[in-house]
Amino acid sequence: MNKIKKFIFPIKVVILLVINICYYEIIFSQDINYAREIIDTLCSEYMSGRGYVNNGHIKASDYITGEFRRMELDSLSDSYLQYFQISVNSFPDNISVKINDNELVSGEDFIIGSSSPSIKGTFESIYLEKHTFEDSNKLSNFLTNLSDKFIVIDLSEFKNSKNKSNNTIKKFIEFLINTDTYNYKGLIIINDKKLTWNNAGYCVRKPFVEILKTAIKNKINSITVEIENKYIQNQKTQNVICKISGKTNPDSLIVFTAHYDHLGKMGKATIFPGANDNASGIAMLLNLAGYYSVKENQPDYSIVFIALGAEEIGLLGSKYFTENPLIALDKIRFLINFDLAGTGDEGIQVVNGTIFKKEFGLLQNINNEKEFLPQVKIRGESCNSDHCMFYKKNVPCFFIYTLGGIKAYHDIYDRPETLPLTKFNEYFKLIVEFVDALCASE
Repeated sequence: MNKIKKFIFPIKVVILLVINICYYEIIFSQDINYAREIIDTLCSEYMSGRGYVNNGHIKASDYITGEFRRMELDSLSDSYLQYFQISVNSFPDNISVKINDNELVSGEDFIIGSSSPSIKGTFESIYLEKHTFEDSNKLSNFLTNLSDKFIVIDLSEFKNSKNKSNNTIKKFIEFLINTDTYNYKGLIIINDKKLTWNNAGYCVRKPFVEILKTAIKNKINSITVEIENKYIQNQKTQNVICKISGKTNPDSLIVFTAHYDHLGKMGKATIFPGANDNASGIAMLLNLAGYYSVKENQPDYSIVFIALGAEEIGLLGSKYFTENPLIALDKIRFLINFDLAGTGDEGIQVVNGTIFKKEFGLLQNINNEKEFLPQVKIRGESCNSDHCMFYKKNVPCFFIYTLGGIKAYHDIYDRPETLPLTKFNEYFKLIVEFVDALCASE
């Protein structure tokens, strides 16, 4: 009997240890299944690429609002939403391109210029050769004899010795699409690299189409094109904001930001899902919100979560927030902006790491000790995401993005099914420990 008791006791200890370990993991780590659910939801067809076709941006913000409400987080005003207005060029209707007699596939073979106006018809095309472009007399003659044609510019013909596209031709393209001086119908830009789309908050005078070079079988003699744009002025959109009060220093703030908007739709059928950019950042933000909403994890500092809108049009959500802040910006101990959070095979890159060296050293030391990520790379300042608008207001901040894994970016291939979330767990834990260290360092 005593032997049995001696055997049972260690079993009970083991069971309790397992329960405690599992509890600790639930409290400490995020739910990777929840992260997947967030990304799948934000990238669903229903969300229409979280742009300005089919109210994608509103549907996305409604979803995030619902998650904040489910977690019973505090709003900073009478709602979780901060409204502002933007202008945007959108393409809710027909988009098609045929080169000679070959129908191209939208998103795969071509994209349209995001600032393009509407156009429909079949037009002859004429190539702008490099030797013509470099001779002012030949170029002048070329531009005065276009007769409603599409100008074809093959960027691979204008590369310099470093195999980069000549900036002069890029500036010339910008000039052409913004002028009515010359009697041409539009531009065809042939690109030998990947097709990368963007949003535009304006509409230019001339339409342009960018075509992947591998999609062109023969010399372009004609283009049959249909573009239906809708330029929206004073489009109402929103930031989504909530707060968790701190235990000991509620007036000091840690701020997490991530933009929820993406490129939306290019025509009726082509969606840019934006899994890595930036459904993954919202997944990190919501997982952190869920973690800190648990009583056992209540932070010493207050934490503000901001899901920002209109980042893709020019950081407009963060610009509006910093000009109309719902919190005291000078009370922000540190801000971390999550964008492109879905890989991590090669670690993370920390923008502003060279500016805020103390905080970067703290982050790097934690990672060196715990070995969460392969590396924490340092980078200088760069106005390439929403942190920039806060940085301009003297808010100490990092913009962190993951390295390695997929190469999809601003294209139709940035999808949930190909997003690995390789180091999502470890990235999450690093941020939690970094926040703990920040709070303890004061």
